[in-house]
Amino acid sequence: MTTTNSLTTVLPDTGILDDFVSRIRGRIIHRHDADFDEVRSVYNGMIDKKPLLIVQCSDVADVVTAVNFARENQLLTAVRGGGHNAGGLGIVDDGLVIDLSTMKKIQVDEANNTALIEAGCLLGDVDPALHPYGKTVPTGILSTTGIAGLTLGGGVGHLTRKYGLTIDSLREVNMVLADGKQVTANATENSDLFWAVRGGGGNFGIVTSFLFDMKDAKMVYGGPMMWELEHAEKILKYYREFIVNADNDIYGYFAFLTVPPVPLFPEEHHLKKMCAVQWCLTMDEEAGKKAVQPFRDLAEPSIDFTGYLPFPALQTMFDPLYPKGMQWYWKAHYVKEISDTAVDMHLRNAEKLPTPHSMMHMYPVDGAAHTVKSDDMAFSYRDANWAQVIVGVDPDPANKDKITNWSKQYWEDLKDHSLSGAYINFMMDDEGQKRIEDSYRGNYSRLARIKEKYDPKNFFRVNQNIAPR
Repeated sequence: MTTTNSLTTVLPDTGILDDFVSRIRGRIIHRHDADFDEVRSVYNGMIDKKPLLIVQCSDVADVVTAVNFARENQLLTAVRGGGHNAGGLGIVDDGLVIDLSTMKKIQVDEANNTALIEAGCLLGDVDPALHPYGKTVPTGILSTTGIAGLTLGGGVGHLTRKYGLTIDSLREVNMVLADGKQVTANATENSDLFWAVRGGGGNFGIVTSFLFDMKDAKMVYGGPMMWELEHAEKILKYYREFIVNADNDIYGYFAFLTVPPVPLFPEEHHLKKMCAVQWCLTMDEEAGKKAVQPFRDLAEPSIDFTGYLPFPALQTMFDPLYPKGMQWYWKAHYVKEISDTAVDMHLRNAEKLPTPHSMMHMYPVDGAAHTVKSDDMAFSYRDANWAQVIVGVDPDPANKDKITNWSKQYWEDLKDHSLSGAYINFMMDDEGQKRIEDSYRGNYSRLARIKEKYDPKNFFRVNQNIAPR
């Protein structure tokens, strides 16, 4: 669609818009509305896009109406759940945003051990709702993350080694397709579509609800251990062997970070660059302490906040440090092995952390996640041991180039020590088509054929796009 500056340019017949408005039960936000800037904002403050309309859908009927309206009027369309996407792909310039953020119903079925979760839910909605049952769905690490985008990209988080990716607990989805039809996809009904949405992103339609098998996770032993950078080499070299050989009840992601200058952390360590392991062990306190003791024996942590706590408390631990609206630039790799040379490059880049909020995380994607074959679902990197993410982060837009350049250089230094693709939820909107294809490897051709079947005109293209074939 040609870029436009007003809705009347696209829809000179005001009756079309009036009819659309009359059929939407939720709210429609225009550019002239007082809260337009607030509503259009997404988690990543580096993204500044201005749609023509934002439709806050109240139910599936609204989603169907919005899809039909956008398709019939050739409006470039973005779909937003939690708005947490790295590249800001839940928003678009001069088009329509289908916003699911008010669709937050959660239904727990104890008899079948399932949870039906609508697409507007954040992890901060899901975890507290399931916790009273002693249950959860394996998801991410920040409660501000949306369940929809996380799941459609695969879903990496604190319980990956124990229960697999988020998609490994997914039983069924309800969707609205590009032609406005409502469908259910599961192992027996529209099974090709079900295969595709488990890792293929938002390419195939709008998932309005997810049916998950629930998992046990009421209390965990978890939290961060942090060491000054002088210990980073031996910690990382020990960690790389420890975690891939550990029992699946043991999860810990490795990080480089700067200690935030907030009362939570001892003042003498404020703004020090450190390495860390963030733990989540699905075992009791005594067993958890014993399991991570080798790291304390290796080098005494400068900060040790590990303890026995409710799982939702672990999920929300770092939310206050990363509020909505900060500048983020993401780069990512899948990693199978961490060589000595790679360790040296990690250390070199960690010493250059550009701002107090910038960081590098290596999330384990082994354990239970390795029990699924690479072609069982769209997510293809079942042989990777880590999903690495490098993020330059800062509240000040003036530091955009600083954090971007650091992230890109760090990524470039590790490129030859990584696998060819990346976790699509960690990718910005400037990666290029080859990078997207590399992130699906041998599954890409099948995904393109399924895209051709369900969305032949590529209506859903504001994403890490899979072109119809």
